[in-house]
Amino acid sequence: MPRSPASPAIAGSRATLDSIDFGLKPGDELKVETTICHEIRQHQETVAIDHVEESAVYCGHPTAAMYGFQSYISTPIFLEDGSFFGTLCAIDPLPAKVDNPQVIGMFKLFAELIARHLDADRRMVANEQTLSEQFALSELRERFVGVLGHDLRNPLASLQAGIKMIRRRTEDEGTLKILMMMQNSIDRMLGLVGNVMDLTRGRLGGGIKLEIKEIDSLQSDLMQVVDEFRSAAPERMILTDLHVTSPVKVDKIRLGQLLSNLVGNALAHGDPDREVRVEAKTRDGQFELAVENHGTPIPAEVLPRLFEPFSQSADNAPQVGLGLGLYIASEIAKAHGGQLNAHSTPEKTRFTLTMPAA
Repeated sequence: MPRSPASPAIAGSRATLDSIDFGLKPGDELKVETTICHEIRQHQETVAIDHVEESAVYCGHPTAAMYGFQSYISTPIFLEDGSFFGTLCAIDPLPAKVDNPQVIGMFKLFAELIARHLDADRRMVANEQTLSEQFALSELRERFVGVLGHDLRNPLASLQAGIKMIRRRTEDEGTLKILMMMQNSIDRMLGLVGNVMDLTRGRLGGGIKLEIKEIDSLQSDLMQVVDEFRSAAPERMILTDLHVTSPVKVDKIRLGQLLSNLVGNALAHGDPDREVRVEAKTRDGQFELAVENHGTPIPAEVLPRLFEPFSQSADNAPQVGLGLGLYIASEIAKAHGGQLNAHSTPEKTRFTLTMPAA
């Protein structure tokens, strides 16, 4: 092997280790046409010379005479796509045993390692660029959805105002029934728009906005949400067990949204012949809110992604809305410094919010 291998063509290098007095200084370049490496570029085969003066092929070769070496080895470096990148070479002004399977095999192995490193680096750069482009596109898409959702509220508000005006001016039962159906549709659309805007704020890093206040009568606010569901679905049984005995610092509008999403989910996926139970209590500085229903249990493989946006229902029932209800509820819990958990068995499915009361 060469005692002091050197790299004869490193452009712009900041330092050079020249133990064989090759004469290459930092920043120097060699014209590739004057090297044997250029020939390897053409035939793409390894060249190994033990002793130039004794070589039938390279004896008197102008390159050896120009740079004053007697032993030389160089192997091509091929990238993953088969393209030629360069060569790995070593020289010595004295003869050396390099033309043998062991040394040639080692150089080929190093050339492969270099190629793999270069390919990995290229893939990493390409992946980073792709991820950056995808992130920018995703952010643009999220902002567009947010703006669209915001702009949809104005025409929906106008429709609401028109329905209220017509309801005050008519007593016809058929007309009032149609107006009520229209109002329900608008309310549902406003709920979808609100969920989409909450999703957009969460994805863009804004999170769920809260207006925290200390509420002394939180129990009555929770009952209001439950009574709305009782009025909308009088055929369903919704039981309550509320013991909120101390004040709770909370955004009651958002908490009502969380409870509404959980009760709506329980009614949609629970056994229609069994009750839905809503429980709330304060204890040891904690506020706990739970919604429980009976029916088909949530599969274990579904539970880890249950609070992801656009997740499908666990019981293969037709999905109502965009699949954002549980995601929004979970985000509201996090915004309050709490956590929303799900536990499901063949007997019952229970969603539990736990958060600091103060």
